[in-house]
Amino acid sequence: MNSKLSTGLERTYILCIFAFLYVPIAIIIMYSFNAAESNVVFSGFTLDWYTKLFNDDNVITALVNSLTIATLSTAISAIIGTIGAFGLKRYEFKGKGIISFLVYIPIVIPEIIMGISLLVFFSILGIDFGILTLVLAHTTFCIPFVLINVKSRLSGFDLSIEEAAMDLGASKLTVLRTITLPMIFPAIVSGAMLAFALSLDDVIINILLSGPESTTLPIKIFAMLRFGQSPEINALCTIMLLTTFVVLILSQGIKLKREK
Repeated sequence: MNSKLSTGLERTYILCIFAFLYVPIAIIIMYSFNAAESNVVFSGFTLDWYTKLFNDDNVITALVNSLTIATLSTAISAIIGTIGAFGLKRYEFKGKGIISFLVYIPIVIPEIIMGISLLVFFSILGIDFGILTLVLAHTTFCIPFVLINVKSRLSGFDLSIEEAAMDLGASKLTVLRTITLPMIFPAIVSGAMLAFALSLDDVIINILLSGPESTTLPIKIFAMLRFGQSPEINALCTIMLLTTFVVLILSQGIKLKREK
C-alpha cells in the first residue's frame, strides 16, 4: 500500500512539474489563434495575427537582426571556444590557472555590469553602436559556454586513439580532422546551441549597445508589450517555439544516427 501511494505521489509530482512548465506555453499557442485581441476569452479561430506578423516590417527587421547577431556570434564563439579548450586542456603554459579562472567571469558577473563595461569600452574606442558592437559583445559572453563544454569532453578523451593513429602514419592535422574533431563535435554543437539561445534572447546588452538601425527582437517585443500583450506577440512566440522544437528534434535525430 505504501509503495502504491509513493508511486502515485511521484507521478503526481512529475505531472505537476510538467504542467507548470508547459501549460503556459500551450496557452500562448492557443491564444495566437484567438480571433479577439483579448487574452482572457477565446472567441474563435483565426490566422489573422500570423498574417499581421508577417506583414510587420519592423518585427521582420528585428528578427533578421537577432538571427544575424546570434549566428555570427555563435560561429565565432564556437571557433574561439574550441581552440581555447584545446589550449587549456592539452598544453601547459605560464598563467594557465589565471586564464582558466577568467574564463568563468562572463558567466558569473551580472549582465548589467558586463553591458556597462562594454558600453564604456566601445565608447572609448569610438566604435558606433550597431550590429558590430552587438556581435562582439555577444561573442564575449558566449565563448565560455562553448569552451566549458568542449573542455569537459576533452577531459574524458582517450589520447591513445590519437597516438595509435599517428603511429600508423597519420599526421597531426589528419588526426585532428578525422578523429579528434568528430569525437568532440557533439560538445561543440551543444555549446554552440546554448550560445545561440543566449544570444537570441539577450535583452540588457542589446539595450545598452544597440544602435538606431540594429533593434533586436527582444527589444521589439518589450516595446510592443508596453501597449499590452497582442496576439501578434503570441503568434511570434509560437513560431519561435516550433522552430526550437524542430531544431531539437533534428539534433536528436543526428545524434542517434551518429551513435548507430
